[in-house]
Amino acid sequence: MRYFDHAVETMPTKAIETLQIEKLHSMLKKIYGRNRFYTNKLDSAGIKHEEINTLADLARVPLTTKQELIQAQQDDPPFGSNATYPESAYSRFHQTSGTTGKPLRVLDTPESWEWWGRCWGFVLTGAGLTENDRLFVPFSFGPFIGFWAALEGARIINTMMIPGGGRDSLERLHLMKELDVTAICCTPTYALRLVEVAKQAEFDLSEIPLRISILSGEPGANVPATKARVESEWGVKSYDHAGATEVGAHSFECEIQPNGTHVNESEFIVEVLNPETLEPVDAGVQGELIITNLGRIGFPVIRYRTGDLVQLNPEPCECRRTFPRFEGGVLGRADDMVVVRGINVFPSAIENLIRRSDDTEEFRITVSTVKQMGHLSIELELKKDADTENAKNTVFQQIRNELGLSSEIKVVPSGSLPRFEMKARRFHVTN
Repeated sequence: MRYFDHAVETMPTKAIETLQIEKLHSMLKKIYGRNRFYTNKLDSAGIKHEEINTLADLARVPLTTKQELIQAQQDDPPFGSNATYPESAYSRFHQTSGTTGKPLRVLDTPESWEWWGRCWGFVLTGAGLTENDRLFVPFSFGPFIGFWAALEGARIINTMMIPGGGRDSLERLHLMKELDVTAICCTPTYALRLVEVAKQAEFDLSEIPLRISILSGEPGANVPATKARVESEWGVKSYDHAGATEVGAHSFECEIQPNGTHVNESEFIVEVLNPETLEPVDAGVQGELIITNLGRIGFPVIRYRTGDLVQLNPEPCECRRTFPRFEGGVLGRADDMVVVRGINVFPSAIENLIRRSDDTEEFRITVSTVKQMGHLSIELELKKDADTENAKNTVFQQIRNELGLSSEIKVVPSGSLPRFEMKARRFHVTN
């Protein structure tokens, strides 16, 4: 079993709490009076930063929402008031993908970028990467943080990183073969897209000595059927990871599977609240992840509402890490849930049922209103040798049996649905 920081990852709970409070107190001292966003937030709540000395004290601080941070940038463009230092102190710019609204711009200093890399060091080492691996990242770089920080993590643990931008999918497969790539970091969608391209080109994936896939950027790695499909098609172990541009890389899966994703408590304080009442929930109860990062002084987030739904499990893991786990990883997003005929439905739940069918190549889900009632429609692209009626019936029955919903299943021509390298957009809600 490998660790990025054995002493920290196996630290007793009380010692971790002490470390968290020390880092929190240090961060608040550095940002108060310099970071206008959080100085105003604390002052408006009548809270003095030196009064925050325990995790219970932290609960007095008002929650932060993404919309607040976006509004702060609109009021004070281009970077807003959540910047602790003058602009000259920052060396990195990224922004959120904008899949749920207007993108949020985020800045990092050299110190906080090093922190990002260390957080990814936990992710990569947790999956078993070593200095002997060759990590392939099939990613065309842009302002979305994507896998930028993964490269920094690879540098820190001395793993060779092979960039795969500027190539089409088949060219990437050939490069992976030629360079004996042993690990890949990409979205679950793109891992399966490479499988599809390999089959079309009659490319033998077994000629790539791949042993590890680290999946990120979208739900899927924690969707059992999707993860199983990636592992089966590639013949590898797949590892989940969760994070966000505005937050950092906060959780990772260890080599003991399937136990969920470990929370990196040395760099983050997490709370799980009922998304409606905003009251804490007990361990084992699903709620919204509220997170405070501790090492990003230049762009902090304190008690940030991620919108992600998690279920915290504090029980010990066989890997001997004392970090608690999100059971099943990130389970979905509170704002992704839709109600169809009185039933709460999450996209990840539907994906898991569709992916159980080996005949499915690609899909798209649409929830609309027909005659004042919710209507679930699913478009399927099937493999060439698939039995169309059997495939349609299998998906229909899975959804009806598991979710209690009837759905309209349509088979569409091969290649007619969009393909994605980064975050897939397969779930659509129309009026």
